[in-house]
Amino acid sequence: MSERSKPRKPAAFSLDDPHVVVALSADEGARGKVLVTPAQDPSPPSVEALPAPRRRRAPWGALFWSAVSGLLSLAAGIAVTKLIEDLFARADWLGWLGLALAIVAATALAVILVRELFGLARLATIAHLRARAEAILASDSREEGRALVRDLVALTRRTPQLARARAQLEGHVGEIIDGADLVRLAERALMEPLDQEARRLVSGAAKRVSLVTAVSPRALVDMLFVLITALGLVRRLAVLYGGRPGALGLLRLLKQTVSHLTMTGGIAVGDSLIQQMIGHGVTAKLSARLGEGVLNGLLTARLGLAAIEVTRPLPFAVLARPALSDLAGSLLRAREERKSG
Repeated sequence: MSERSKPRKPAAFSLDDPHVVVALSADEGARGKVLVTPAQDPSPPSVEALPAPRRRRAPWGALFWSAVSGLLSLAAGIAVTKLIEDLFARADWLGWLGLALAIVAATALAVILVRELFGLARLATIAHLRARAEAILASDSREEGRALVRDLVALTRRTPQLARARAQLEGHVGEIIDGADLVRLAERALMEPLDQEARRLVSGAAKRVSLVTAVSPRALVDMLFVLITALGLVRRLAVLYGGRPGALGLLRLLKQTVSHLTMTGGIAVGDSLIQQMIGHGVTAKLSARLGEGVLNGLLTARLGLAAIEVTRPLPFAVLARPALSDLAGSLLRAREERKSG
């Protein structure tokens, strides 16, 4: 056997010894030195196959509605133009009157579109403020907290009942170091009076729905009244918290509110609340119509609470979130008093 193939006896050595060489193979080591070969993984590293990129679908739906909208706009424009030409053919004063009415209608439509865009932008600003506040509560950034407070003060400039709260909040901004504390202070100073007014609005809407649906003889009247009350409640809550939604903004808020109810499982009244009603014997004391009115009022109150979550520019961090049980208690007391009277 050669000298290279002879087995070595066990020996102890130090890694900082100059005679110790670390190499991948024996050929790389120097003769007469201790060769240390690192252990290698016999199995090759597994490479996960990347998922195939999803093919981007053509926006046929958007193209269809865009084309239909363009065709309808062209048809309306041609119809108005033909109408004005016919009016000029009959009499000049009729043509000028039609032209003036068309200009007034176009100007009003442009103003309405601008207002709708501003309303949507303001709703987006409120949603962005709420997301920023949640991020600041997690990161505790002081600079972000100060910027958020400035934006909240600017948002509530047109709310006269918050003038004193705004002044106090601006005076304490420089004294607080933590960004999360700034968010909590802003919530306590600016949101507490608005939350109290929001509870009053929701409670009033729930009582009106409960009364009307209890005495109304037609289901269609009930449905129309509940729909109108829900739309009015969502809009008043949005205006209360700083938003000024138009028709498109109101529909968007209503969609967000229903989505929030779906995600939180609040479309139906909770089992605990129903059990509480049955346990207290409320259903036995109320007639069928009064019980239906109470249920509709509770559903309206649940919709209003979800609308508060959507329209509020700050999350509930310090203040207590309004509960359905509080509103239900006052609603049931009102029903019992009305029946006894």
